[in-house]
Amino acid sequence: MSKPSLARGTRDFGPSVMVKRNYILDTIKRTFQKFGFQPIETPTIENLSVLMGKYGDEGDQLLFKILNSGDFSKDLTPKDLEDGSKKVMPKIAEKGLRYDLTVPFARFVVMNRNDLVMPFKRYQIQPVWRADRPQKGRYREFYQCDADVVGTDSLICEAEIVLMLQEILQNLGIKDFTIKINNRKILSGIAEVIGVKGSEVPLTVAIDKLDKIGKEKVEDELRERGFSKESIEKLQPIFEIQGADNQVFDKLKSWLKDSETGLKGIEELEKVWSLVQSFGLENAKTQLDITLARGLSYYTGAIFEVKANGVQIGSISGGGRYDNLTGTFGMPGLSGVGISLGVDRIFDVMEELGLFVENQSVTTKVLLTNFDAEAEKYSLPILKKLRDAGINAEIYPESAKIKKQFDYANRKNIPFVIVVGSDEMQSGELTLKNMTLGEQEKLSIEQIISRLV
Repeated sequence: MSKPSLARGTRDFGPSVMVKRNYILDTIKRTFQKFGFQPIETPTIENLSVLMGKYGDEGDQLLFKILNSGDFSKDLTPKDLEDGSKKVMPKIAEKGLRYDLTVPFARFVVMNRNDLVMPFKRYQIQPVWRADRPQKGRYREFYQCDADVVGTDSLICEAEIVLMLQEILQNLGIKDFTIKINNRKILSGIAEVIGVKGSEVPLTVAIDKLDKIGKEKVEDELRERGFSKESIEKLQPIFEIQGADNQVFDKLKSWLKDSETGLKGIEELEKVWSLVQSFGLENAKTQLDITLARGLSYYTGAIFEVKANGVQIGSISGGGRYDNLTGTFGMPGLSGVGISLGVDRIFDVMEELGLFVENQSVTTKVLLTNFDAEAEKYSLPILKKLRDAGINAEIYPESAKIKKQFDYANRKNIPFVIVVGSDEMQSGELTLKNMTLGEQEKLSIEQIISRLV
């Protein structure tokens, strides 16, 4: 007999946790719908030909591959094994678990392009999988909540992402957070002015680790990746440019004055800042961060990352503009922009900050007692009336002593119990007990419904 266990990086969720998670998901979903996004779902399993090459070399390594069914090794040769995993993998695995929701979304758009109204605004809330090293706030299986707009390059979409993020987090009670924003064109401009044009990917992969490993180790990684001492010296302003956003914009314009691409990125971000102001958003928690790179290689314009301040947890949201993600599926030139919120990290932030309201785990509002067959028969129409009124209600499923039924209500955090005994059935007035205060009173079912609605 094997001992039950969980795979590392995965978790079970009991009822008390699921109620809190659903609260987060419902809050996010309502906001997405408020901004005009429509729901879709895509399969857990995708062909590796869809997934590979979209996330950069590091991302490809974190894909969970699924062995082909049957004798998956039948086509392998000794030479394949000698040549290593890159030769072996295509012969033994054709499918994998989705790494994110954006690439499957791009595939969905291409396959359904004739049925979609463009621009197409979609939201998607499903689990994803990454073969990462588990640690606090980082799991191998976790939910993402994505919202994307494709079919337009309007910067209004970027500004609305800022508005959505502000509304979602504030509605969840997370007040202290920062929405960091950069633009990949600025990073390309930096690569150009330090003399490494064409090496944007290794440059951004290294820079993206700045807040985790620090300046010196970023420079070490750049040297390991073949960047010259001169290029690294020219890169120093990226570590030094600070100040208010308008001051950073001015300093960037001076540094990137010889890069048309870099100046275009600055222009786009200034437009986003202007649009956010035009929306009338007060106390926008945005910050221009020119070291923000985001590791995914498909971003081409604005990039976002959200950090809850005062907690030791990584980013809780990220995203950006991608100009040609659908091009790899035969539909070039379709621009899109989107964000993804990590439910698991948001949950951890809210737990650490104590933001879940008391009795968040309550799902049943009232319990009807059950003493015998006669009382059970009497209670069933009452139970239906309660539910028809929109009140979460249940009946104790078997005859039992009142103490056992009260203990059940207390353990499930059910705040009210309706006692249905012989006196109640004769008089037609039911006993409503408040389990928190210990008080009880005799009321008609209509009065109880009015009290509990």
